[in-house]
Parts: sequence; structure tokens; C-alpha cells
Amino acid sequence: MNVQIESETNARRLLWAGFVAILAAGMGFGIRGGIFDNWGAEFGFTATQLGAIGGAGFSGFCFGIIIGGLVCDRIGYAKLVIAAFLLHVLSAVVTVSATGDAAYTTLYLGMFLFALANGTLEAVANPLVATLFPEKRTHYLNILHASWPAGLVLGGVIGWVLDDRMQVDWRVALILYLIPTLVYGAMFFRQHMPLSEAALSGLKLGEMLKDVGILGALVICYLIALFCQSALGLNAAVAYGIAGAALLAVAWMTNFALGSWLLFVLFVTHLLIGAVELGTDGWIQNITGNLLTSEQGKILFVITSATMFALRFCADFIERRLGLSPVALLFVCSVLACVGLNLTSAITGFGGALFALMVYAVGKTFFWPTMLAIASDRFPRTGAVAISIMGGIGMMSAGLVGTPGLGYAKDRFAGEALQAADPAVYEEYRAPDPSRFLFFDEAYGLDGRKLGEIQTKFGDERRRLAAAGEADPQAASTVLGPEERLVQAASVAGDRKTLKADAFVPAILAVIFLALMLYFRAIGGYRRVTIGAPARQVT
Repeated sequence: MNVQIESETNARRLLWAGFVAILAAGMGFGIRGGIFDNWGAEFGFTATQLGAIGGAGFSGFCFGIIIGGLVCDRIGYAKLVIAAFLLHVLSAVVTVSATGDAAYTTLYLGMFLFALANGTLEAVANPLVATLFPEKRTHYLNILHASWPAGLVLGGVIGWVLDDRMQVDWRVALILYLIPTLVYGAMFFRQHMPLSEAALSGLKLGEMLKDVGILGALVICYLIALFCQSALGLNAAVAYGIAGAALLAVAWMTNFALGSWLLFVLFVTHLLIGAVELGTDGWIQNITGNLLTSEQGKILFVITSATMFALRFCADFIERRLGLSPVALLFVCSVLACVGLNLTSAITGFGGALFALMVYAVGKTFFWPTMLAIASDRFPRTGAVAISIMGGIGMMSAGLVGTPGLGYAKDRFAGEALQAADPAVYEEYRAPDPSRFLFFDEAYGLDGRKLGEIQTKFGDERRRLAAAGEADPQAASTVLGPEERLVQAASVAGDRKTLKADAFVPAILAVIFLALMLYFRAIGGYRRVTIGAPARQVT
């Protein structure tokens, strides 16, 4: 049965329904990234606490997409769409109810539910598009995920207008992502959704998991252990015990298959991509807003996200006309992302920031969807399972490694800068509790409430000077006292050093993709694999 020909009209409807669904996720993410400073100022959170809340907006995704990927061919995609819709609505209700001492827990839960909904949706959209457009997976998966930066653009504009311009309560801005939520619910209603190639071939779940095997399960089980420790507060022994039980379950289901080493490498690589792409996206408005102005940070976020949106429609041209294989495309992207982050760490004005972030935006554009296309091309026997696990790994990494890791870096580097400048001021303005991340030493950042007061005063003066035609935004520092200027300068220095540290991740990715390029060249080129048919060479 030729699923693509038989379902051509329906395939287009499903493609755009999935597009709007991911747009809702990107819109919610974009709005949230612009209100970190509001949460810090209102509730007194440190950067590490904000990073943990932002991280919950990713980690729940892993459970949604992996569980959804495992059951989608059994219970049907329609039931998963209904579940995601309800979770999106519940997330909005929980998040806007944050108040008082329970604010941290409430925001964390709200973000987790939001991510769970997003993951469930991608468990539907990714395998559908990969199944319906098998000859152009890279192209159509990039189109599907063009909706993510489109959502970021909408979220950034909403934050810019409602927060910076109109200074409306952040709760009003946040719930607006429910508009595209209602739209995707209507678009998916009563649509026919075909099965994956693996499901049509009659493969059982254990057979689909064999390419994942013990090696692939190790990656996701490690992240499960981190989640149990950081989110659930379990001790290391219990957390790794749960992860070990999950690993044994996969081993038993696959008859103790080791799994594909290539898929294992792709999983590890996507872990790094989730950390650097989405982890950075979660903080970039906050960081550039601190280096320049809050409004400029949102404008830059909107422009670079719009660039990503446009470029994701060009994947077919790049792959076919320029002769780049998916792996070669990812190598080029890694180099550009590394260069872009290093350039962004040195920005002093809007023009330089725009150039630096455009380089970074071009670099990160094709990471996520092209990785999904490679997994679909090379491992069709896994059906929806491999790409669902890959998406879960990327999102959980963003939630457990990328976003909190950058928050920890901001705390550590800003605290170190202020301590070096004036130890007495550091003791006055440091956070009451230390920041922790993985195996790194404890570090004291800056008190979120005190820093928020300084940045609000600084930002108000910047806006006043800008309205008066003052060209130098740093002239606003005259409104601050000597100690406050030291604190603000330390915060900026911490952000610059954080971006430089972040740039090491795409540098590692470049090395991995270069090695994969050499591997595929050694075996005759990158090839698309089809169940029951010879592999076809792409480049």
C-alpha cells in the first residue's frame, strides 16, 4: 500500500494541523522566556531556580513523547491529541494561579504539564509526517518544525507588546497560547491518521525497540535518573534503581539486544542539541535583554526566530541543490552555532547583536528536524519509537541540563565577578541559598529580588533616555548607586561568560558530525533505508 499517494490530501491537512500544534508549544515557550525577569522580581527567584522552572517546561516533554511514541500505534493518534489538548488547558490554569510561598512549586508543575502536552503532540506529529512524506522527510519535517520558531515569534511579540510596552500582568500574556491550542484541536478533529511503516509491516513493540536496544536505553535511563533526583527529590540510589529497572525492562522486551551503535550516537548527539538549542532559547531573551535592553532582547528574539521560520522551508533546496547530506548540513550548522554564540557574548550594540544572533540562528535552524529525519531514514523498523525517544532525549536534556545548566552558569559567573570586584558588596547581594548543578561545585549567585529591583530601575532609566533621544544606553547607569552599578556590571559579565561556555557544546557537535560524515563516506555515502527494500543512496 502506498500511504503517501493514497492519503495525499489528508496528509496535507495533517501536516498543517501538526504545524499549528507545535506553533502553540513554541508560542507558550516564547512568552515564558520573556517573563523570567517578571518571575524573578515578583517571587525573588535566583537564576538557578528560574532555570529549574524553565527546565520543567522541557522535562515533561520526554514523558509525553516517549509514552506517546510507545502507544500511538496501539491506541491511535486521536486519543493522544485529546490528551494533549486537555493538558495544555490545565497547564494554563495551574501556572496563572502561582502566588506566595507556593509560587515555585506551582510554576514548576504548570511548566511540567505544558511540556507533557507538547511531548504528546510531537508523538503524533513527527511519525505522521515521516510516514506520509517518506521521500522528503528532511524537507517536510523541517516545514513541520518551522512552526516552532513561528510560535517563538508570536510569543516574543506578545511579550514585547504586553510586557515592555503596555506592562500588562504576565498572566494575561501567558494564557494567549490557548488560542492556537483551540485551533489545532479543531484541525485534528475527525481526521484520518495512518499507521507508521513499521506498524503496517506488522512489527511488534519489542521488534521496533531492537535497534534502540540496551545502548539507546542507557541514554534515556540516565536522564530518567537525573529527573528523579532533581524533580522528584529522590536520593541517588533510588533514582538510579528506577532507571536500572527501566533499562532491564527494555532489555527484556528486546531479548537483550545491544542495539545500534549509530542510533546510540544519534541519541547522545541529540542530548547535546537539546541542551544547546532549547536551553539557550529559554535564556536568550533574558541574557540579551540584560546585555542591551529588555525590549531589544525581545526584538532580537523575534527577528532571529523569524529567520529560523523562513529557513526551515529551504531544507529541500539545501539538501538537493547544494548537494549536502543531512549529516553534512548538521556539521555546517554546528560550526555556525559555535561562532554565533561566541559573537553574541561580546555584543555591545543592537547592530552587532543582530549580526551575531543571525549567525547563531542559521546554525541552530536545522538541528532538531534534521536529526529526526536521519533517525527515520536509517531506522524505519523502529516506527514512531526511535524518533519519539530522540525527541524526548532532546527535551529532557534541555530541561535537566541546558536550561538549569545555563542558570547555574549565570549564577556562578555573576557571583564570581561581583566577589572579585568587591567582596563586601558580594556578601550583601549574594543569594541566600547556593546554586547546584550536576557534579559542579556549589556557587552563590545574586539575590533575585535585589537584582530585579536594580534592573527595573536601570531599565526604566534606559527607556526614558531612549525616548529623549539618548544614544548611549549605558548612560542609564547614572541612576544607580555605586554598589548597584557593581551588581549590574557583575550580572552582565556573568551573562557574557555564560554564552562563551555555552559555545563549547556546538563545537563538540561539529566534531561528532564530522566523524559521521567520514563514516558514511567510508561505507559509500548516506543512504535511506526502507523495510523490505534495498537502501537508496541520497548523496
